[in-house]
Amino acid sequence: MTTLTAAAPPRATPTTRLLLPGLFTVGALLAVVIASTLTAEEAVPGIPLPGPAVEYGLPIVRVLLDLAAVAVVGLSVLPKLLGFDTPDTTEPIMRRVRPLAVTAAWAWAITALLTIVFQTAELSPGAIPTLGMIADYVDSVGAGQGMLFSAACALVAAGIGLMAVRFGEKVPAELRIVVALFGLLPIPVTGHAVDSVWHDPLMISMELHVMGAAVWTGGLIAVMTYARPLLPEVLPRFSRLATVCLLLVSASGLVSGLGTMALTPGGELPGALLTTEYGLLVVTKVVLTAALVPVAAYIRFRLMRQQKTSVAVWAAAEVSIMGLAYGVAVAITRASIG
Repeated sequence: MTTLTAAAPPRATPTTRLLLPGLFTVGALLAVVIASTLTAEEAVPGIPLPGPAVEYGLPIVRVLLDLAAVAVVGLSVLPKLLGFDTPDTTEPIMRRVRPLAVTAAWAWAITALLTIVFQTAELSPGAIPTLGMIADYVDSVGAGQGMLFSAACALVAAGIGLMAVRFGEKVPAELRIVVALFGLLPIPVTGHAVDSVWHDPLMISMELHVMGAAVWTGGLIAVMTYARPLLPEVLPRFSRLATVCLLLVSASGLVSGLGTMALTPGGELPGALLTTEYGLLVVTKVVLTAALVPVAAYIRFRLMRQQKTSVAVWAAAEVSIMGLAYGVAVAITRASIG
């Protein structure tokens, strides 16, 4: 493939460095708030429901957890995309990125622990969670154990990140990537569980979906935010990785979404796709993912070959759609299937 030969774009200013993360965050929060409002449980006499603080607080904290995890994954992948052949040009970028990865890892750990608190409150409407209640929840519910494990992985990522801040690329990028991806594995446990022999395959599919989405989204934001001076060299590498992630995310998303519906009582296909909250959200997410394909393809096959810096504009559109998809994904974990 032809690489860009035009002059490198100017170094990003603090404002432009906030643009893509801001679009991603706003899109995710907007989508999850709207979806949570539309899928809010109706009050049933005699059955207490969580208050608005939990109804909206839990999905919002979950979205913030996902955003922090995506940031850690993307910033961990960035050194592999930059390469190690020209440290004079890549090291200044990484000196800015490494402390941000540590901050994102701390945010990941904190939001994971806050998620446990909100999940405990959701099971005890009207009660303020105590340490004893939270401990019981973690001890007896898989979702709580998964979040605690994810928080622990985030803390390990923060520790390794601090080592990278001090020792640079002597701390292998592969180690940072593996730890970050490992921390994503328990997150699908917090979604819908399927009681069948297909539970494990579906869970693996969900985990692949989460990891692929994090690498794709986090990598794009990291590259377009911090590696703009080196886009001619970095963007082709990321594009190949993004293509693999797109295929993985699309296939695993369809398998896990449709499989969960088909194996859950009351979720008969294809009717449930348009008659249940879960089905409608799955359709919405499929539409958003499909919308990413032409945008990503345009960046890959047109803008890069025509040597246009407007790739940043299309990347902003791609990131905005990704944010909406992440917000919908969190809402899916809480939507009713039947």
